[in-house]
Amino acid sequence: MSGSMSNSEMLYRTLGSTGERVSAIGIGGWHLSLKHVDEQLAIRIVRTAIDRGINFMDNCWDYNGGASEIRMGKALRDRYRDKVFLMTKIDGRSKKEAARQLDESLQRLQVDCIDLVQHHEIIRYEDPHRVFDEEGANAALIEARQAGKLRYIGFTGHKHPQIHLYMLEVAAEYGFKFDAVQLPLNVMDAHFRSFGKLVVPELVKQNIGILGMKSMANGILLGSNTVTPIECLHYALNLPTSVVITGIDSMEILAQAFEAVRTFQPMNDSQVRSLLAKTAQAASRGEFEPFKTSSIFDGTARNPDWLGEEPQRIQQLMSA
Repeated sequence: MSGSMSNSEMLYRTLGSTGERVSAIGIGGWHLSLKHVDEQLAIRIVRTAIDRGINFMDNCWDYNGGASEIRMGKALRDRYRDKVFLMTKIDGRSKKEAARQLDESLQRLQVDCIDLVQHHEIIRYEDPHRVFDEEGANAALIEARQAGKLRYIGFTGHKHPQIHLYMLEVAAEYGFKFDAVQLPLNVMDAHFRSFGKLVVPELVKQNIGILGMKSMANGILLGSNTVTPIECLHYALNLPTSVVITGIDSMEILAQAFEAVRTFQPMNDSQVRSLLAKTAQAASRGEFEPFKTSSIFDGTARNPDWLGEEPQRIQQLMSA
């Protein structure tokens, strides 16, 4: 990533120990291929965001059957690729499947190198073991990094903070440190199975880049009628996040994200408590965070083939 980054409309933060300067707001890739967003609008959203100073782009190999990466690839043509920090995610848990998905992502995004590639949906306690198996996905990403196909490695998940902590623990056992971790951080999370309370302090301690997601949970949080979109973004920006990734499906929603940055002031403890008090009752059972309490958001549960085969030695044990 190169180019001038002094844009007065955007805040910039450092991505953990990487030293990379990233915009405090990132563009979520999933929304770029929703039914009501045509390709022309998707490209316009991405390019306008970049022109106004957003440089962090989120995507995933499985978003909308690959359409989200294809659209972002088109948007980043010409002079735009050099202005962004590009991230995507892969679902493969086996080395073979992870390598295949990464190569597909590179092709769709029309790039030779992706800045950050993340293991997607670490939502089961077996996922860390599959990822770090000698024939697991992390071996593929390390090889890809050596080959210049990617620069940094992270992981994402939305189910339970203890699974995030377990992934960090297993990584440490293998002598591996992630560059970034993506997790749900919002005004409801503080009250229920909280990633903010349990995982964020550990990421800060290890100086790992914190990527906040689901600040409004695709609008579901707003259905509680307790907080505004701007309050949701302010809360997430107030945490020690490197980037708050938010879904943008219209020029109006993009303008809202810039407005949230323009009006953001760091909050003191009293202001945070006052904001969280508004959501305490609605958040208590997790109903407005269905990604924690249901399987609706679990793409890899509906498509287990995305994960690839279990390690060979496990299969051999089964047949012994």
